[in-house]
Amino acid sequence: MKSHVKAVVIGGGVVGCSVLYHLAKAGWTDIMLIERSELTSGSSWHAAGGFHTLNGDPNVAKLQAYTVQLYKEIEEISGQSCSLHLTGGVMMADTPERMDFLRLAHAKGRYLGMDTELITPSEAKAMFPLMDETNFVGAMWDPVEGHLDPSGTTIAYSKAAKKLGAEIVLRNRVVELTQEVDGTWNVVTEQGTVKAEHVVNCGGLWAREIGRMVGVELPVLAMEHMYLLTEPMPEVEEFNKSTGREMIGVLDFKGEIYTRQERNGILLGTYEKACKPWSPVNTPWDFGHELLPPDLDRIAPSLEIGFKHFPGIEKAGIKQIINGPFTFALDGNPLVGPVQGLTNFWCACAVMAGFSQGGGVGLALSNWMVHGDPGFDVWGMDVTRFGEWAGLRYTNAKVRENYSRRFSIRFPNEELPAARPAQTTPLYDTMLANNAVMGDSWGLETPLWFAPKGKEPRDIVSFHRSNDFEPIGEEVRATRERVGVTEIANFAKYEVSGPAAEDFLNRLMTNRMPKTGRIVLTPMLNEFGKLIGDFTIAKAAEDRFMIWGSSAAQKYHMRWFEKHLPKDGSVRIHRFDQSLVGLSIAGPKSRDLLQKLVDVDISTKAFRFMDFREMAVGGAPCLVNRITYTGDLGYEIWMAPTYQRLVYQAIKDAGEEFGLIDFGMRALLSMRLEKNFPTWFRELRPIYGPFEGAMDRFIKLEKNDFIGREAAAKEQAGGPKLRRVSFIVDAADADVMGDEPIWAKVSKDYGTVEKPHGYGAPRFDKGGKEIRGSKAAEGASAVRGIVDGDWRVVGWVTSGGYAHYVQKSMAQGYVPAALAEDESAGLFEIEILGHRRPARINVEAPFDPSGEKMRT
Repeated sequence: MKSHVKAVVIGGGVVGCSVLYHLAKAGWTDIMLIERSELTSGSSWHAAGGFHTLNGDPNVAKLQAYTVQLYKEIEEISGQSCSLHLTGGVMMADTPERMDFLRLAHAKGRYLGMDTELITPSEAKAMFPLMDETNFVGAMWDPVEGHLDPSGTTIAYSKAAKKLGAEIVLRNRVVELTQEVDGTWNVVTEQGTVKAEHVVNCGGLWAREIGRMVGVELPVLAMEHMYLLTEPMPEVEEFNKSTGREMIGVLDFKGEIYTRQERNGILLGTYEKACKPWSPVNTPWDFGHELLPPDLDRIAPSLEIGFKHFPGIEKAGIKQIINGPFTFALDGNPLVGPVQGLTNFWCACAVMAGFSQGGGVGLALSNWMVHGDPGFDVWGMDVTRFGEWAGLRYTNAKVRENYSRRFSIRFPNEELPAARPAQTTPLYDTMLANNAVMGDSWGLETPLWFAPKGKEPRDIVSFHRSNDFEPIGEEVRATRERVGVTEIANFAKYEVSGPAAEDFLNRLMTNRMPKTGRIVLTPMLNEFGKLIGDFTIAKAAEDRFMIWGSSAAQKYHMRWFEKHLPKDGSVRIHRFDQSLVGLSIAGPKSRDLLQKLVDVDISTKAFRFMDFREMAVGGAPCLVNRITYTGDLGYEIWMAPTYQRLVYQAIKDAGEEFGLIDFGMRALLSMRLEKNFPTWFRELRPIYGPFEGAMDRFIKLEKNDFIGREAAAKEQAGGPKLRRVSFIVDAADADVMGDEPIWAKVSKDYGTVEKPHGYGAPRFDKGGKEIRGSKAAEGASAVRGIVDGDWRVVGWVTSGGYAHYVQKSMAQGYVPAALAEDESAGLFEIEILGHRRPARINVEAPFDPSGEKMRT
């Protein structure tokens, strides 16, 4: 075993071996994987081995597609078979709501280049005759699904990595991790200490314990997961013989089960509601190639539905029941990337779908380590997406909820209850008393909308307009015509101070820093000129700046800030989190209201648009910004939590004569739509350049050499390929939710749609027979659904909804730059729940396009 290496990967499951392979492929050959036992000794060896490309996050789906493509490559390099079975699979819908979900998934697949197809239950039965198709209303077919040999695949990764120069050390547990002053890690093992520049936590079931070695409590939990294998079935053998292929994989939402062929029988697994954590506090180090006792009673409700839906399986004998632990994060996606607050400590864990995601995780992390950027939009997997509130008990409750909902629909207006409330402001009880429907905003309870008096404050979950539609409309109208107040504690808040504070911010941000008492809006770019932040910055004093941004990105942004802090201590940065909370008042009467609460002149000339001032509001010391996200006249008022109730009550009392109304986050987002304002992590993400994102006026290329300036200048000089635009949509009873395809009636292929993924994907006719040769090739474009006569998919929706004041259904999204200013009717359509709706670009904001109201 070497004593010095560039990187140590801890953990020899499929993810650890994938990371090792990708690092070696990227040119880092002085690397070592250390495994406590044998390869696959955690969860990999007993995995069901299924893989698929569909994911709720299209960016994660792209990495899953890469994973599937990768298997032939590692087989060729390693000489080790993965036993790949590319059978294809279907998702079965038993209700109209689940069919709507499949329509959404199918639409997302259009711009990802996925070959999905909506089919009838009878067509699904032709490929999986064990089902009773009368239990279903429809299905979605995906040819790029299948299964493989988990152990063989893991070994293939490891052999390929070793051929490229990597080292693997087995039967050698890591017992301690320490770091030298120069950043070098001491990886202390049972066989000695290895010094490494980088450490990667691929610990799987022990990832939590590896994290604790460096003082990090990762939000991961292992859950017991069961699947069963049947005895050989004559029906399966007959199908194989008559068709010359395997039965497909099937996912049944109602039964919470998945099935596929395994040899001459069937594998059936379940994500049951009565789920059970495994080792919720500590993972025993001596756990090895072991299984847990089966518990058929726990999965009996799912099996009962499964046997009804698939009566052909009920008659089969059970050969074996597998019950083993798998690790999950709170939302089911992996935890990947550098850990904020530590130097060169990386995570690639909680990859519960290791054979769908392992390759993509390895690629993204190796890119990040070698080149400084993952090369993809991996926010859905970034380890910084959870805050300190995601502790052990919170994680336990949330993972159990996520596991039990693995095959459940998540509606766009659905708020999940587990582990709540985690964080509350002093106004929490007041908001509940005001009939607020609360939402979870990065662990914080935030008012979403206010139900009318006498009505139960709850969401009726739906893909269509729901019971919040009229109340939100009233909140918007009252705010636009009079004045409204909302809580904004869920923003991120920072203070940057010190003699070099302004130089530091000028280096990070694209806009010029403001003069004392003034505010600027500014994006932040990475070295590649991509959008990684969007901030409001106020200069409070010569060496002190206040910054506001996205709450969900607090640790993500702190990681970036800390990376670029001067080593001499000339800049200090403080994250307030909930030690600074806020209220916003907006609307034409907001100045009159605020003037009653302050003892200074806040007239238009005395307190201008984009001014910042420290002043007492209702007698409480506050920071006040003359700006709001509504795009109307308004103010953001920030205070310590101890003063929030005082300030809120003062606003309520003074606002009574002006017709003040409480409004929630959904009304705020509705108002931002009619101003064409973007949102972070929807419109503004690290896959877009600033000119693609239509942030031109905030990019001051001439000011100084800020990070990403050279790439941004090239983007401007060459012209962006894409452009963020705003649409008015002729919607029916449902508005866009995000990730819908944008169609255009154009003859030119603008190349914005992702290329099809998968390889050798089989196509079948309606009778279940495989289509071969030229006929299969001819049908490819139609199956992908990205071309339809004169229409083709040219872009995608990032967000949208109903803009209540202008009474328009609106959407934002990205289209080819050549189309971005074409406001012609009949040019665009946006697909909503399987129906293509006419849409028209509106270049000017439909509400107050000149911005006079907010400057009044």
